[in-house]
Amino acid sequence: MPTALVFAAGLGTRLKPLTDTMPKAMVPVCGEPLIAHTLRRLKAAGFDRAVVNVHHFGQQIIDFLSENDFGIEVAISDERDCLLDTGGGLRKAAPLLTAQESDAPILIHNVDILSNANLPAFLAAAQENDVTLLVSRRDTKRYLLFDADNRLCGWTNIETEEVRTPYPALDLASCKRLAFSGLHVVKPKIFAPMQAYPARFPIMEFYLEQCDKLRIRAYEQPGLQLIDVGKLDTLAKAEEFLKNK
Repeated sequence: MPTALVFAAGLGTRLKPLTDTMPKAMVPVCGEPLIAHTLRRLKAAGFDRAVVNVHHFGQQIIDFLSENDFGIEVAISDERDCLLDTGGGLRKAAPLLTAQESDAPILIHNVDILSNANLPAFLAAAQENDVTLLVSRRDTKRYLLFDADNRLCGWTNIETEEVRTPYPALDLASCKRLAFSGLHVVKPKIFAPMQAYPARFPIMEFYLEQCDKLRIRAYEQPGLQLIDVGKLDTLAKAEEFLKNK
């Protein structure tokens, strides 16, 4: 079974004042930290190994994971000396992620995402791509742009009308606009072009700059339900989501 990378190093600024004393991964929902819910989901989906990156109050996460057994092997990618953003964090974790199977796909899961995503089905659909992005049709200001073959071709902010794409003649009207879910599957081959990037960079910046070279495609799950536990006002919704699930 492929390894998962759980992004848990962020500062969690939108969850202040809770994150003034704890990392986002340790914010409780239904009496348990977000990291516990994520690892249990991975275990239930058949994963036997995960890498968790840490920075903000990282020792709290390390201690919690050492004191609790979720039935899944957990390795730590330590960014306490320097927060590397999502792209730099993935690249730093690469040796841990490929330690057992050098070419196996890697599931990336934001720690603040709760969903009913069918992870085995998502992985199965990702086999032919370099990167597969779990997306949904929901209202937001920022959308990823995909062509008729569900291949990533750009990004847009509909409020500012900003567009980012490596394709100079991109026909925006023909593109599908889909929202990213915070879950993606990558193949280790993407680590080679990452070497040219600085120490710290966002993974989405990499995807948008490389989408004309790499096969980066969208995956839509019918009936996807998703809660981004990024703000204080979403905590009650997250608890209701877990109780109803």
